[in-house]
Amino acid sequence: MTNLETQYKEKYQAQIQKDLGLGNVMQVPRLVKVVVNMGLGEALQNAKLIESGVEQLKMITGQKPIVTRSKKAISNFKLREGVPIGVCVTMRGHRMYEFFERFVSFALPRVRDFKGLSPKAFDGRGNYTVGVKEQLIFPEINYDKVDHIKGMNITICTSARTDEEGKCLLKHLGLPLRK
Repeated sequence: MTNLETQYKEKYQAQIQKDLGLGNVMQVPRLVKVVVNMGLGEALQNAKLIESGVEQLKMITGQKPIVTRSKKAISNFKLREGVPIGVCVTMRGHRMYEFFERFVSFALPRVRDFKGLSPKAFDGRGNYTVGVKEQLIFPEINYDKVDHIKGMNITICTSARTDEEGKCLLKHLGLPLRK
């Protein structure tokens, strides 16, 4: 078990139950999965971007990403059906907690002019999505080996039913939300 996972089970679970006024421990929201998606639209011109995206996402998450392919052909973008255009990783269990902890404590403080994350990025069902402009905020990435700066979306899926429950869970887990 990771440090954050044990803290959640020992300390935060009871606090969240009390804050939300839930009667049963099983009603307390928890993290279900974390999805990291890196869209590489420029890979249409340069196929090596997919390979470098796979390697970088593998270093960041500790898990092999899958290559996402286009579902439709769009002629204005010179995009054909089935062409690789991104990479994606879904983490659950220990890896998810480990990644979440590294993201909150190491990566987010390295963002330039960081004042907290927007509280408006919830989807209505307690899930939260963060857009990161560059992969260099993660300490695993070697700055000298990066040939192209790429952004990524990080979606934190919870078992919460409302945004308020999700916000309460993520605040207890240490996600720095703005007021």
